[in-house]
Amino acid sequence: MVHISDGILPWELWLSGLVITAVILACTLIWMKIDDVPKLSVITAAVFVASLIHFQAGPTSVHLVLSGFAGVTLGILAYPCIFIAVVMQAFLFQHGGVTTIGINTVNMGVPALMAFLIFKAGIKLNVGIGKTIIILGTISRGTILGIAGGIAGGTAVALAVLLLAVELLVTGEELAEVTTVVVLAHIPVILVEAIFTGVIVGFFATVKPEMLSIKKRL
Repeated sequence: MVHISDGILPWELWLSGLVITAVILACTLIWMKIDDVPKLSVITAAVFVASLIHFQAGPTSVHLVLSGFAGVTLGILAYPCIFIAVVMQAFLFQHGGVTTIGINTVNMGVPALMAFLIFKAGIKLNVGIGKTIIILGTISRGTILGIAGGIAGGTAVALAVLLLAVELLVTGEELAEVTTVVVLAHIPVILVEAIFTGVIVGFFATVKPEMLSIKKRL
């Protein structure tokens, strides 16, 4: 239930989400180049498909988010990626509301940007100590980046759930029980996405570093 349907949130919240999303999109798309389109398309498709696979958990349902994966592969372009996926899900499959497209994008897009910053810190750690570690023969650069990617992937889902929980609780006390279920149901998702993102990042760092968001510093 990272996607919020129409009629749940007060208008102040979903309108604020639309404004925030418009501002962030304007800021991120400035940096987009034509060469970014193929990778953006592929990652957006992955996010879109992953979010369509639902698992029922009481009164709610859970699904993979892949916002952290988008962050470590696309950098700041992860936000447009999430936006496109959310729009397609809302209009094609009624997954999430139309008025809540903005707030749903915020809930997953902002954590994606945070995942990018976490991964960027991992890149700096890799560059700073990578040579020493490789000489010692204890761990590879791909492993360092994989760990950073795993932390980024898990953190992104945790932040998305936190934002969702805050919004539901602000909406009304009657949603407190549902909020608790939503948070608990997403704990396995946090672990799964941390492992998934970590493994994929470690693989990309070894065989195809251009798929990562800060490839120039690998």
